[in-house]
Amino acid sequence: MIKINLLLVRGAKKKETLNQQIIVLVLFLVVTVVIMGGIYLYLLSKISSTKAAISQAETEIQQLKAKIGQIENLKKLEEEVRKKLDVLNQLRVGKTGPVKRLAALSDAVPDKVWVTKYTESGESLSISGIAYTEELIADFMRNLEASRQYSLVELLVSEQVDVSGVKAKRFDLTCKLGAPRKVEPNPQQPPKK
Repeated sequence: MIKINLLLVRGAKKKETLNQQIIVLVLFLVVTVVIMGGIYLYLLSKISSTKAAISQAETEIQQLKAKIGQIENLKKLEEEVRKKLDVLNQLRVGKTGPVKRLAALSDAVPDKVWVTKYTESGESLSISGIAYTEELIADFMRNLEASRQYSLVELLVSEQVDVSGVKAKRFDLTCKLGAPRKVEPNPQQPPKK
């Protein structure tokens, strides 16, 4: 009988299997480290590109804020110019308004009527004067109403006074500046018959 020592072969096979398992484990660990390293580098590049995008967006935001500030300054300047133009327009209107009113007053005064006081306050106006007769005062009031510069003329006082030995009428009037506004009929209501 021949005896074969298989222990050496088994031990060699066990060593070889162990070596193969160690090699597979090392290869597995290397592959895992390489994969993890790749994932880590990919995430790092993603983070850096996101940070770059964020910084670019912040730069754009700062530029837009600067532009918005310029636009706000332009709006303020535009508003100031508009206010100045409004003041100029008011001055132009105010420059010609009193001249026209006084010319209309001069045209409305009949002979033998003298205006002694003329006072404007806002839209209201008071006129005082002396006339020979009440008819002349009435003519004066009609002439004022007929002009476009005065409206709603009312007689407050008419009294007899002695002026250098001549009997005359002193009067006080009030009126509004400008023509009265026409009231337009409401289109929903039928006109009255």
